[in-house]
Amino acid sequence: MKRANILALILCFALVLVGCQTQEDKITGDVVKSTEEIKVLKMGLIPADDAAEMLRGYEPVKDYLSKKLGIPVEIQVTSDYTAAIEAMRAKHIDMAWFGPFSYIIAANVAGAEAIVNGVRRSDGKSDYHSIIITRADSGIETLDDLKGKSFAFVDPASTSGNLIPRKMLIENGIDPDNDFSVSYYAGTHNAVQYAVANGKVDAGADSDNSYNRMVEAGEIDPDVNIIIYKSDPIPGSPIVVRGDLPAEFKKKIQDALISMDEQTIHKVGGWGNIASYQKVSDSDYDIIRETAKTLGMDVASAEAAGK
Repeated sequence: MKRANILALILCFALVLVGCQTQEDKITGDVVKSTEEIKVLKMGLIPADDAAEMLRGYEPVKDYLSKKLGIPVEIQVTSDYTAAIEAMRAKHIDMAWFGPFSYIIAANVAGAEAIVNGVRRSDGKSDYHSIIITRADSGIETLDDLKGKSFAFVDPASTSGNLIPRKMLIENGIDPDNDFSVSYYAGTHNAVQYAVANGKVDAGADSDNSYNRMVEAGEIDPDVNIIIYKSDPIPGSPIVVRGDLPAEFKKKIQDALISMDEQTIHKVGGWGNIASYQKVSDSDYDIIRETAKTLGMDVASAEAAGK
């Protein structure tokens, strides 16, 4: 074989080796990078209350998780449910507290993965209910009395403030899109309660967790804002993580939440009166998927939640 051909073969073989090594380094490097890049855990919260108040309330959890995970934890309250879903899709947040309906949208469009939900200290349960509330002096006593009245939902992606109330209304012969004189999205659970209390709207939808918390805090009067209807149990709101995070890191977050002491949890402003967190899986929220499908509600895009 000629010297030139031998040199050419050696060169080709060397290039193949270099290519294989480069690909191996790339694969290994990507794995290392996926672990090393998590230098800060970013958590998002849906706007259930005043943003500043929520941030103050979650400070103990932030400190606890930072110590458990060995990295800083940052918490932000998004402007609405859709913004939280988009933030996870864009990888601006790694972890979030969602409602059941916003979770299944996030699972579809942002790869969200439910890991825990809260268990109440009062009854040892994790589920909650959607409620319809009105002013005691409104003259509204039944769902049928809502026809022709004004009504406030919470947010398009809210479970207790939109998905389940629509189901309840339809099942009771009320078209939520046509039977109200006016209907709108108030943006937060608190905003619905305040709108009813101040007479800005005749009735509205909320969760019993939010209602009870506001009553206990003296923010609303149960003799003024009264409950006229309550839903069947709803699976508890999950804490979720990005599904593409390293498996060991997701497990570490889950374990940290499950082992969180009740004293730390109790410092979080009384949200849901939580005593502990328990492990959950995606299938626990299939009932929400089925409800959305029955109502013809789109869970395939975050944008759809905002329409």
